[in-house]
Amino acid sequence: MKEKVSLLEIFWVFFRMSPITFGGGYAMIPIIEREIVFRKKWMKMQEVSDTLALAGTAPGAIAINASIYIGYRIRGILGALIAMFGALIPTFIIVVTLGSLYLYFQDNTYVNAAFKGISGAVVALITYAAFKISKTSIIDKSTAILSMIMVLGMIILKLHPILVIVLGAILGILITKIKEKLGIVVQFEKEEQQTNASQTDQAS
Repeated sequence: MKEKVSLLEIFWVFFRMSPITFGGGYAMIPIIEREIVFRKKWMKMQEVSDTLALAGTAPGAIAINASIYIGYRIRGILGALIAMFGALIPTFIIVVTLGSLYLYFQDNTYVNAAFKGISGAVVALITYAAFKISKTSIIDKSTAILSMIMVLGMIILKLHPILVIVLGAILGILITKIKEKLGIVVQFEKEEQQTNASQTDQAS
């Protein structure tokens, strides 16, 4: 895969995706899914979910981190750099332009109305992204319960996102260890994903 995809193509894909990923971060998952998974077939949705999980734990903007990780998976270090610049350049230009214009139009009724509409659309994108990630990340009862506990922790106890990530990692390791001691088979993918993977291996 790394030798088949040109650096120019990687740059152009991320350059096109960046301006339409309003809300950034997880709001860009629907766009990544359409472009990277379905159109280009560079990665599978499970790989994208894992990549976004890593991007969320690293410092910096999730959108840029995700671009770096995906670019690296496709073409190594050069791919990571090209993907990063592809995602960063249009974002930089748009933010500077909007920041300048907003100083002049911040009291405009239509501008404020447009921002409210965009905010609603971003909520829809993030909700859709959460649904898509849950389909590949929540693989059994333990991960489902863990997800609910983390959500309640953030809502009720106001846990910091970094603490949630660290707790999730620790609890994931503990659950795996307990299952192994009890002789329970530990799953890292859903059964249908494992079946599809085995069928692909047999076909190849």
